[in-house]
Amino acid sequence: MAGTAIHGGLVWRVGTLVERRRETATAHSLVLDVPDWPGHDAGQHVDVRLTAPDGYSAVRSYSIASAAQEKRLELTIEELADGEVSPYLAETAAPGDPLEIRGPIGGWFVWRPAQTEPVQLIAGGSGIVPLMAMIRTRAQAKSAAPFRLLYSVRSPQAISYANELEQRVHDDANLGVTFAYTRSVPEGWARAPQRIDATAIMEAAFAPALRPSCYVCGPTPFVEAAANLLIAAGHDADRIKTERFGPTAGGS
Repeated sequence: MAGTAIHGGLVWRVGTLVERRRETATAHSLVLDVPDWPGHDAGQHVDVRLTAPDGYSAVRSYSIASAAQEKRLELTIEELADGEVSPYLAETAAPGDPLEIRGPIGGWFVWRPAQTEPVQLIAGGSGIVPLMAMIRTRAQAKSAAPFRLLYSVRSPQAISYANELEQRVHDDANLGVTFAYTRSVPEGWARAPQRIDATAIMEAAFAPALRPSCYVCGPTPFVEAAANLLIAAGHDADRIKTERFGPTAGGS
């Protein structure tokens, strides 16, 4: 794949599930011990392969949630009711189970600590996962690059990493997080439920004059809409990187 960076080559490795925790009603984080893991950049993803006793196999791609230099690999899986892979990973796989992993994959939608410019992150639903890897990598590297996250979710209960995000904002003046709720809002919230719009971009995002690098991740319609809003607000198209997923591209 043109423009793709793959550390260690496209080989399958066997990792061991060491922890599974629930993020939301439908999202679960899996922590894997992969002894020969070559390292990754924030924003990359891996392929996960499950093989049935009869030899049938299914492969899905999942973004990496862990910071770049973490010894263990973390994936956050959004469970799809009709999926082949995500229900097993979210509900059945148990600590001690082996999982086949291939990667890391991706070299364009990445953030590296050498970057010092402001960074605008925009997530739709489970699109938060690779952006969380960027937030964690920034903290790990003690980077002073200003970060802002605009996170669109259906409701407060659908926020992944809610406690961690709250703590990180409390501890770091250069990290800002704004939520946009599309179905239900917290009590006392100033705005009615609605999708991200031009007002949300104006109020929550860095000004175009600061020339931030923008990373947008989520379902395809969300990503297209958010990227268009950024451009309409005056952001340079060449400073907007997008990662999108659909019914099959985002893992199931």
